Amino acid sequence: MKFKLVSCLIFCVIIGLALSVSMEAFGADDAHHGHGVDGAKLPIWSIIPFVGILLSIAIFPLVLDSHFLVHHGGKMSLIWASAFAIPYLIAFRGEAFYDILHIYLIDYIPFIILLWGLFTVAGGILVRGTLRGTPIVNTLLLLIGTAIASWVGTTGASMLLIRPLIRANEYRKSKVHLVIFFIFLVSNIGGSLTPLGDPPLFLGFLHGVPFFWTTTALFPHMLFISVILIVIFLIVDTFMFKREGGVVPDDGTSEPIRVNGLFNLIFLLGIIAAVLMSGTFKWGEVNIFGVHVYWQNIARDVLIVVMGLLSLKFTPFSGELRQSNEFSWEPIEEVAKVFAGIFMTIIPALAILKAGENGALRGLIGAIKEPIHYFWVTGILSSFLDNAPTYLTFYNTALGKLHLTEAVVPEILTGQLTSAEHLEFIKLLTAISVGAVFMGANTYIGNAPNFMVKAIAEQSGIRMPSFFGYMLWSVVILVPLFVIVTFVFLL
Repeated sequence: MKFKLVSCLIFCVIIGLALSVSMEAFGADDAHHGHGVDGAKLPIWSIIPFVGILLSIAIFPLVLDSHFLVHHGGKMSLIWASAFAIPYLIAFRGEAFYDILHIYLIDYIPFIILLWGLFTVAGGILVRGTLRGTPIVNTLLLLIGTAIASWVGTTGASMLLIRPLIRANEYRKSKVHLVIFFIFLVSNIGGSLTPLGDPPLFLGFLHGVPFFWTTTALFPHMLFISVILIVIFLIVDTFMFKREGGVVPDDGTSEPIRVNGLFNLIFLLGIIAAVLMSGTFKWGEVNIFGVHVYWQNIARDVLIVVMGLLSLKFTPFSGELRQSNEFSWEPIEEVAKVFAGIFMTIIPALAILKAGENGALRGLIGAIKEPIHYFWVTGILSSFLDNAPTYLTFYNTALGKLHLTEAVVPEILTGQLTSAEHLEFIKLLTAISVGAVFMGANTYIGNAPNFMVKAIAEQSGIRMPSFFGYMLWSVVILVPLFVIVTFVFLL
């Protein structure tokens, strides 16, 4: 195991040295400090570390160790990030430094702070009582999770409800389908309506998409597919329940259902208010080595951290509520480490795609024209490359293709700009958003909460399917629904 890991790390270093030479050949003689690298100057092989880290996330847990990301995710992320960052800095110097600082200050840090805040606050809310895992009860739990995911985040809703669902069905023999549909609905599709719901939508919010635009734009798509999935789940779970005898055993306990730690909703509302505030007020900006950071965004991140700390103060990490919730920092630590590498290595992909037809991916840009193309390409890549960076990539692609800038996005989405190009961007962004959020459910690596839910289920003794075993479920159930969504909404 150690030999294989060392071999992989050496390979990554070799890739980095090769990239350094190749990017130097493209040169940065005309580098200008304080601005990012022009994507037209980047070779296609500069995205190798990005592809490498994402393939590592998918493959290493299968061939090396099922707990690879828990034990080695940080090291793997650091190696791939270094394999890109070192040659990038050598080749482009000041421009490269600007790009790296920009993506961490503007995207990664706010992204992780929001996930941490929602994860922390949700971990202080505990559902107690005797739940019996009948088809009706299980369906209600999925409905509740789907309904709240857009407001507490797919991460928060998943952490809040996956353990009650598992506890309610301890007596059941067939449990895998419960977790799989939970991932479909609560960990992904339920987060379609606000930037709080799913990481890609939050990245869109950071890049100019108004907070409530997704609520109106994506609600028909979300309602349509959620209702169908809930009905399918009820049918499947009823069949499984009856096959096992259709009888709920009586263990002699009957504790009323109650929710403890509800005062954490105050802190949750504080997080929502902080996000809304950052999208409403304009308080000027501060220049950090050439990167312009808005004061309202700094205030938002500080307030989210304060809300999380207050939640920890009133529901301590070592307290009974969090212990009963089996709360730990491991899931959020894993996400933070792995995504630090993803956001670093995605820089050239974003720059090349933003260059549009002047970049190395001009062939792909030329082939993606209609909303249906954006929906399926964004969705398929979201299944394997994680939906947050994929959303950001094609968001920039759409802007580049229509020769638009981020500065006009709020005016476009609020109807202040209504030219043909502006209306086309709305169609493309809708397709990108739906594809990223919905198809993040196709694999374990499609969205951050998917792996968290899988890990919790396995800790509880549920033998979850492999990476490709899970995909069999998603291909059979989800893909036909996505085809229907295409015909109903995108043609």
